[in-house]
Amino acid sequence: MPDRRDLTVPINLLNKPPKQVKSMSVTARAVLAGCIVATISVVVTALIAIPLAIQATEKAAKEALVTQANAVAITLRARALRPNSPDEQRILEQLRKQGIEPFFIADGKSDPAGVPERMVEQISSGKPVSTRATLIDGKLYMIEGRPIGDTGTGFILAKPARTGIGAQVVAWVWCPLLAGLIAGVLAGIILGRRLARPIRNAAIAAARLSSGDRGVRLAVEPPADVERLALAINDLAEALATSEGRQREFLLSISHELRTPLTTIRGYAEALCDGVVDSAAASSVGRTVLTEAERLDRLVADLLSLARLEAADFTIEPTTVDLPELARSAQNAFAQRCSRHGVEIRTELPAYSVNVYADPVRLRQIVDGLVENALRVVPPGQAIVLAVSSAGREALIQVRDGGPGLTDDDLQVAFEKGALHAKYQGIRKVGSGLGLALAAGLARRLGGRLEAGHAPEGGAAFTVYLPQTPS
Repeated sequence: MPDRRDLTVPINLLNKPPKQVKSMSVTARAVLAGCIVATISVVVTALIAIPLAIQATEKAAKEALVTQANAVAITLRARALRPNSPDEQRILEQLRKQGIEPFFIADGKSDPAGVPERMVEQISSGKPVSTRATLIDGKLYMIEGRPIGDTGTGFILAKPARTGIGAQVVAWVWCPLLAGLIAGVLAGIILGRRLARPIRNAAIAAARLSSGDRGVRLAVEPPADVERLALAINDLAEALATSEGRQREFLLSISHELRTPLTTIRGYAEALCDGVVDSAAASSVGRTVLTEAERLDRLVADLLSLARLEAADFTIEPTTVDLPELARSAQNAFAQRCSRHGVEIRTELPAYSVNVYADPVRLRQIVDGLVENALRVVPPGQAIVLAVSSAGREALIQVRDGGPGLTDDDLQVAFEKGALHAKYQGIRKVGSGLGLALAAGLARRLGGRLEAGHAPEGGAAFTVYLPQTPS
């Protein structure tokens, strides 16, 4: 796991202040979303729970009245109580203490009066009575009535129906609902800040990366999306650090390559100015200065080409190119130089024509650069091969050599600027470190690609793949 770095440094301490963001932050949005969800949950709970609580309260009151009526009926039947007897008065007193108003039915009348006539008739006929809301003397009552025996007598228990029961239920539940709302809001705030923290850290890390701090790393922690974000930021930091390190090495290498011919030219110029060089040696000195100047010119031209390679105004003038003919032309151009080095340059060409639609000048620039690189490292007695072939819809032109070759690790970084130069400087002859990067870039601009591999001659093989055109 990467080292945890302090990511609490204020962004305004960075070299480049961040742009002011006017929209709501992720933390604020997450907290607001949590609060909204908590509020909605409490409101929905209240809308569902309060009516259910009202119904349950009313049902419980009704069931209690039914139980009371059944008990009174059993008692009256068992004791055969007489009206206005002491036992009856005791029962009436107990009922009134419970807020229940009793009415006795006898001879088709209620005592006390006030019970609706239809209920009196129902009890007198031996049928029970049960209602949730009935008006008696202008007041609303729950009614439970029971007949006693077959004599047409009975009783009715009337309990006042609760008015404002909804308000009472709300009064009971508002405190738990408010507590739930507060807990939900607090949970939303905590969770919102917790979920947004990795994004804040990533934003701060990205700002520090943009300011040039390549040592910043994010802690890799769940959930999976946050882990991927942290790994991506860490990989980016690693890639930037590696790229900048190679760039520094490349610039140091190029500085050395430029300084060498400049030093030679300056030294000979000073010798000529001081009159140290006589007329007999002037021609030799001139050739040396010219050689170094040409070397310097090539370096500068390669740097300019690399700088302009991805620009829109980079000149590409495509036309139909005969690859075997281009390979023969390159062989003829390098034949004399290869001969001086004791190196054979030969071609392997197919019996059929292989054509591509490309810029012949840029394509020769690629081939010439690859042959230059090969000629630098191939020992006398070995060969450089220019091979042309086709595979499917692609045409191939290949430069192989019998030099020391490249390792598998070298193949992975062969086209990175200065990578091989930094590795092999002082070990074997190396160029500026620009040639292969420039060749790969040119191949891409021509619509193809350049790949590195191992040659059967024992050295390196560089293959340019281009779309083939019909013959």
